[in-house]
Amino acid sequence: MKLFNSRYLLLAAVCLLLGACQSTPSVDNEVDQTRATAIAQLEQNLASSELATAEDELAALQAQTPDDPQLVQYQRQLAEAYLQRSQIVLQKGDVNAAATALSRARALMPKAPALTGGVNSAIAQARKAELEKAEEALKAAEARPAAKVIDPTAEHTTVALNITDSAKLRHQLDLIAQDIVNYQCTVILQVPRTADYPWLATLVSKRVKKLDPGFDLKLERQLIRRVPAQIVLIPSKPE
Repeated sequence: MKLFNSRYLLLAAVCLLLGACQSTPSVDNEVDQTRATAIAQLEQNLASSELATAEDELAALQAQTPDDPQLVQYQRQLAEAYLQRSQIVLQKGDVNAAATALSRARALMPKAPALTGGVNSAIAQARKAELEKAEEALKAAEARPAAKVIDPTAEHTTVALNITDSAKLRHQLDLIAQDIVNYQCTVILQVPRTADYPWLATLVSKRVKKLDPGFDLKLERQLIRRVPAQIVLIPSKPE
């Protein structure tokens, strides 16, 4: 009886050992398949320039196998893709997006600063040009005389015309003409009657020409019967 029990225990141990040996390759195959799928997805996102997603996928793979030399290649590809994006958006004039992409490239290959040096210099030059342009625009705005009737920061200013008092209307148009010239305004005359337009347009034009004979006055008429006579002034934006 003891001999039977011993043989039974020996047989059970052998079965357990065989089962373990059979299960291990299955688990390994599953891990390999999962990793292969993750790498294929990473390659696809790199090819389609989904760089943020590819960066997350690469980080996940590196967390699983930090010493895998294959991932170093993908890290370099991702860094180069960010660098290329930085160059492209910089050419389009988006300095902030270029700087963001460049920072990602630097983070991915901190030991190769020479690769990012050219783009970094271009971004610095672009930022300098932006700053100089902003300073020039500010100087131009400061050089303009103070506005008389318009709000220079608004898209447009609408001024009701005092057509019932000729003296007040003349003074009003004198001020309006100064703003038209100083702020390079496009002018829209809104009148309730067709007959109101010619004489108002003449009054405005004469005053503008007196201030600046070479000024190219852009004057438009709008017939709006429900409103009193008014003038819309649209200042030009500094370039």
